Amino acid sequence: MKKIKKITSIGILCSGGDSPGMNCAIRSVVRTALGQGLKAYGIHRGYQGLIDGNIHELVASSVGNILQRGGTILGTSRSKDFLTIEGRQKAYDNLNAYGVDGLIVIGGNGSFKGAHQFYKEHNIPVIGIPGTIDNDISGTDYTIGFDTAVQCGIEAVDRIRDTASSHERIFLVEVMGRNSPAIAVHVAVCTGAENIVFPTQEIQYERIATDIKRGMLRGKNSSIIIIAEGEKPGLAYTVQNKLKKDFSMESHVCILGHIQRGGSPTHLDRFISARMAFEAVHGLLKDHAPRVAVYREGQVLLAPLDECVKDKFDYEKPYLELVRALSI
Repeated sequence: MKKIKKITSIGILCSGGDSPGMNCAIRSVVRTALGQGLKAYGIHRGYQGLIDGNIHELVASSVGNILQRGGTILGTSRSKDFLTIEGRQKAYDNLNAYGVDGLIVIGGNGSFKGAHQFYKEHNIPVIGIPGTIDNDISGTDYTIGFDTAVQCGIEAVDRIRDTASSHERIFLVEVMGRNSPAIAVHVAVCTGAENIVFPTQEIQYERIATDIKRGMLRGKNSSIIIIAEGEKPGLAYTVQNKLKKDFSMESHVCILGHIQRGGSPTHLDRFISARMAFEAVHGLLKDHAPRVAVYREGQVLLAPLDECVKDKFDYEKPYLELVRALSI
């Protein structure tokens, strides 16, 4: 029978982009750990902080009054040093110096890849919590921060729709999500957008123009096109220039950008992150590492880490058809 490694202290860090709900997860990890008689250590600025030894013990009061705050009280970063063997060795040495037996990583697929490599090299029990607004991690139906980012986009487009209707204008609203179309499709469906543009597909400008003209013929005085940003912001300006040049259509661009990454987390992001963190701590205690706390069909489970290090881009076809069906 496999001997379960005794866990006496847990380290927690956030890596990559911040997302609303990370603080809720931090709070849940710390208080669950303390309730199990463990010590909890916060690692500031992600993997780079682990390498630099920026580690501090957390108590119950350390995570008080943070549920409603966006971002992360631990800070986050993307560490080039952690990509090296030497950097990971230094990170391991620092964990040993503080007596940290297990590690919880909140972040996206890049963060999980780093955690997986760290586990393979040093056998540190590690469990991930999927925290990214993009909802692009395989193996889980949901990543914390997604609902808040979508709600922010919906509220912004609702306001833009008021102006678009008042002035009879076409607006191109670009939302975050990198290569993942998840935010874009949810915002488009929930705001009644006339069309949606994905950076991973050839843009059908003639169809966009036809859809806009069709709406005008039946009396619509405004149109909203949702743009998924892609690797870098600004795709909306490409669409704007093409519509003007080839179809003589004037439009206005609004890029929401990082406004979607901040703000108070929604109920869903608070609740699911708390559940994931609770399961992550108990997963370490039961020697279930390396795992990721995932959300599947309404349940929070622990899935193998190597199943959750790939990108997930499976939104385009069914949701694009839904947007088009509802925008006639």
